[in-house]
Amino acid sequence: MAVTDLAMSRVAAAIAEPARARMLCALMDGHARTSTELAVIAGVGPPTASAHLARLTEMTLLRRYVQGRHRYYALEDPRVAEALEGLMVIGQGDTPTFAPNTPQRLCFARTCYDHMAGELAVTLHDACVGADWLTPAAEAGSDYHLTEKGERVFRDMGLDVPTVRARRRRFARPCMDWSERRPHLAGALGAALLDHAIGREWVRRDLDGRALRLTSRGRQALERRFHIEIPD
Repeated sequence: MAVTDLAMSRVAAAIAEPARARMLCALMDGHARTSTELAVIAGVGPPTASAHLARLTEMTLLRRYVQGRHRYYALEDPRVAEALEGLMVIGQGDTPTFAPNTPQRLCFARTCYDHMAGELAVTLHDACVGADWLTPAAEAGSDYHLTEKGERVFRDMGLDVPTVRARRRRFARPCMDWSERRPHLAGALGAALLDHAIGREWVRRDLDGRALRLTSRGRQALERRFHIEIPD
C-alpha cells in the first residue's frame, strides 16, 4: 500500500504544475506535438519545457517519438486522457451555478483522445444504455456489457464487433465528460464508433483542434440509428 500511495502522489505532483497540466490537456486530442509547440502552449521557454516533458515522460504520462531533428510527444495511452477528464470534473466543483466556459463547439462534440466526447457523445451513450444495448456493471466505473441486441445494432451499423473485442484494451467503459459531467463511451468500442463516424462522414474533425463538426448526413444517420433527436 505504501508503494501505491507513493506512486499516486508522484503522479499527482507531476500533473499539479500548471505548465505541465496545460501540456497534458493540449495532447488530449490524440495528436502528437513537438516540444516547441508545447512550450508555446505552456507559456514557458524551451529549456523549461524540456524539463517538464522529461518529468512527464519519466512518470509514463507521455510517450516521446523521435523523427529526424524533431521530438514529438503524445499521451502514453487512453487511460491518461480518461484520468485527466476525471480530474477536470473534480476541479470544477459541484455548485448549482456551474457553467462551463468551454467554447460551444467543443461542448457539443470533440475528441477525448481516440473517442468522442461532449454533448453529442453523452447523448449517444445514454441512448445505448437506455435501449439496453449496453448494460452498466454493478460496480461504478467498471466495463459495460454489450448485449446481444446491442451487438446486432453495432454490427448492422457496420462495426466489426469481434475485431473490436480482440483489441488489447478494455472493450467498453464509461468516461466522465468534463463539460457535461456525465459519462460518454470510451474503450475500444468508443474508439471504433468515432472511427466509423469519421469514415462515414457523420462527423468531421477540425484541422487543428479537438472539435468535431456534425454533418447533415451524420445528424440523419445518428438520429435514425440511435432513436434520438439532436438539437440544431
